[in-house]
Amino acid sequence: MSIVLTPFARARLFPRAARGNTIRDCTPEAFERRIDREAPLAVLEGYAPFCRLHVHRNWTSTRCLTVPVTNDNRHLLRSAYEARTRDELPVLVRWFEGVEPPVAAYLVVILYSAAQLEKEGAPIDGDWGIVGCLYTMTPEEIPMAPVTMMRNALGVGEGGSGVPLDRNAYRRSVAFWERNANWRP
Repeated sequence: MSIVLTPFARARLFPRAARGNTIRDCTPEAFERRIDREAPLAVLEGYAPFCRLHVHRNWTSTRCLTVPVTNDNRHLLRSAYEARTRDELPVLVRWFEGVEPPVAAYLVVILYSAAQLEKEGAPIDGDWGIVGCLYTMTPEEIPMAPVTMMRNALGVGEGGSGVPLDRNAYRRSVAFWERNANWRP
């Protein structure tokens, strides 16, 4: 089984101008090589048959992806309408500014099958493509953001995967994201 870094994930995990909330101390090539060659601590089922997650101990100084919302930091939350790519419609997102989370204990690598990536118009030269990575304190998945679930349900033409909305998973996601938010330096 071969695993490769997709252009979509490369741009998000390793932006040209390095940011504190992306993968640190590792090049895209070294990351891809390590994920391809190192056996994961665990393999988790993804939200659809074409998705799986590989859990690895964090070997970098990458910080946790999310921060709990508290009364002490709620005033640091920001929001805006943003699109992930030029082709996608902007959606409402929120994040913290002015916080620094701890170094993550785990990197949870999100993989899509080559067949799914081909369907989405992003063919790869491998069996599995890295489409994202979660930086966590526990070896488990952070719930997908509600807006991502909705985008997926809209289909490939709108930047999603075409997986119908699971109402129970959506409610679990809302419960998590009401209590947590991403952060930006």
